[in-house]
Amino acid sequence: MPAQLTLAVDLMGGDLGPRSTLPAALNFAQANPELAIILVGEASTAPSSLPDNVHFVVSTQVVSMSDKPAYALRNKQDSSMWKAIDLVARGEAQACISAGNTGALMAMGKYLLKTFPGIDRPAICKAVPTAKGASYVLDLGANVDCTSEQLVQFALMGSVLAETAGVSSPSVGLLNIGSEDIKGNEQIRLASALLESNDHLNYVGYIEGDGIFTGAADVVVCDGFVGNVALKVSEGVARLLASYLRELLEGGFWNRLVGQIARPLLLKWHTKFDPARYNGASFLGLQGVVVKSHGSVDAKGFECALAVAKEQAAGDIPNKINHQIADCLH
Repeated sequence: MPAQLTLAVDLMGGDLGPRSTLPAALNFAQANPELAIILVGEASTAPSSLPDNVHFVVSTQVVSMSDKPAYALRNKQDSSMWKAIDLVARGEAQACISAGNTGALMAMGKYLLKTFPGIDRPAICKAVPTAKGASYVLDLGANVDCTSEQLVQFALMGSVLAETAGVSSPSVGLLNIGSEDIKGNEQIRLASALLESNDHLNYVGYIEGDGIFTGAADVVVCDGFVGNVALKVSEGVARLLASYLRELLEGGFWNRLVGQIARPLLLKWHTKFDPARYNGASFLGLQGVVVKSHGSVDAKGFECALAVAKEQAAGDIPNKINHQIADCLH
């Protein structure tokens, strides 16, 4: 690993583009002067002056949120997304961060960085808040259909990420429609048997959807279809609850009074469960760090994705995953 970590930032990705990504990257660079940050975007987005640890690379194309992954892969090779990933592939950066098109980011990442031997497909992994702290959930949408062997690969990669975050012998749960042995389809039951027999994993069995947020397991494994639905439902519930609380505390004198009294507790709740605080999902399995930010996130949320990328690059997550998979293959 180089003495100075370098992060490559796709400025043009996401719903807000440089309005969100640029101030976030500049703030993060100022707060982390030991880092180098390479901004990749159209020439018109380049600031007139940059800090000493920030550099700018010009791109002439943008991957839109509606671009099909195959089209972007063939036709957008001078895009900010492609160039940011390519900086990692060429060793000029140790991580890429983008709020852009998820499918295109996955396709370009897999093409430019490749996966490690023994890993069929990258998986999207994200930390979610729980009653006990946080759990790592994967896959969150990269792979709609998965084999039982691929679910085991996800478990191994998620365990490495949890261990690097300080979790000793992380517990692994398989998301299912029930906790009984007879529940689930054939693929899930076969995956459970494989997980049970794997000496490299602390497998605790099936968990149901509510177990994600009670902290039933440090790592929660599922296919991308189920994981993405679970994530979007949880985000919707969080927004609904926040909206309901605002309406409740803004109506009438007594409601406003109670709101002022409860304000410290509400702020504490918001700090713990604010989705922006957990922004930044990792494409585990690639031979380099690629972090996906939510497309509609503001500058504060994008800074959280930058922090995820910094942590994973500093922790050398890709190589640790490679070693874990290699140990299982021998």
